[in-house]
Amino acid sequence: MTGNPIQFRPAWGQVDLDAVRANARALARAAAPAQLLAVVKADAYGHGAVPVARAALAAGATWLGVALVEEGVALREAGLDARVLVLSEPAPEAADAVVAAQLTPVVYTELGIEALAKAVAAATPDAPLPVHLKVDTGMHRVGCAPERARALVEAVSTRPELTLEGLCTHLAVADEPDRPETTAQLEQFRALVEDLDRQGTRPPIVHAANSAALLAFPESRFDLVRVGIALYGVPPAAALADRVDLTPVLSLRAQVTHVQELPAGARVSYGLRYALPRPGRVVTVPVGYADGVPRNLGTSGGEVLIAGRRYPIAGAVTMDQLMVDVGDTPVEVGDEVVLLGTQGDETVTAAEWAEHLGTIAYEIVSGIGPRVPRRYVG
Repeated sequence: MTGNPIQFRPAWGQVDLDAVRANARALARAAAPAQLLAVVKADAYGHGAVPVARAALAAGATWLGVALVEEGVALREAGLDARVLVLSEPAPEAADAVVAAQLTPVVYTELGIEALAKAVAAATPDAPLPVHLKVDTGMHRVGCAPERARALVEAVSTRPELTLEGLCTHLAVADEPDRPETTAQLEQFRALVEDLDRQGTRPPIVHAANSAALLAFPESRFDLVRVGIALYGVPPAAALADRVDLTPVLSLRAQVTHVQELPAGARVSYGLRYALPRPGRVVTVPVGYADGVPRNLGTSGGEVLIAGRRYPIAGAVTMDQLMVDVGDTPVEVGDEVVLLGTQGDETVTAAEWAEHLGTIAYEIVSGIGPRVPRRYVG
């Protein structure tokens, strides 16, 4: 087989870089005077890390955030020279790559601090490597216990190869603003910041806010805010949807590849659990669960847009394709289908999928897989 088979498949994710820029500007205004960090981990939540990073930096972001050292290295190889924060402590064997790429790592163990210091010493750079100490105030994912923070601040300060530039934490339920845990986390974090300030060891950059906290908890903004899902135009929670004007960045589109006329009662897709309520047309759309359209989306009420109208997904989504019941609507091969996005006056959002599936919109957008080529506009 010659060529790239992706180019022949009539399905694509459309990424609106004007929307990225508009969202970044709106979020930067909301965060000010704090700086804006654009989280572009997981290939920018499936949107494309390099083009999204460039757009966000052009519109007011001053930092980028990644989960993996490899993601930071890829940004450097693409020519991006902005500050890049690695949001979890790198494995010791990654320390040399962190130093070589001039990434800014989060630390929270003596082992991680030692590995980075040794890597800097071996590289003999002109300046010490900035690091940010992450403190676990209740998320219990990564970070040091608050009572260990002072010792780790001291551990960094004794290594001339390193400089403590930042102190951070992560908020577990900021997307549920009525819950008390966020306030408790922030109070614990602020107490630590004040203690370090009294000792003269408070680092210059303190940060705690994610997208939800930026919108719901102004007291969490400190010096830097880390925005992920909001940058992509998806509210972090329904209750926060009107706090900042956001524009969805990603739409998922395809073309009809097959049309069938079927009698009433005909059953469709694996399991044959969807029965046509009347004679009509079923059309095939060339995307499936291998592309990030969950298998149960149709059986849980998912719909698509064709010619500006909503139609139900008929039965289980298959690995590479799904079927749609369009009734007696005249639909032809090549007609555009919108799975996520706007067509006419109708819009299907990632939050809608998430509601059908009992999950969150983060999982929806980041799950659109690499078999779906991205087309960039704006």
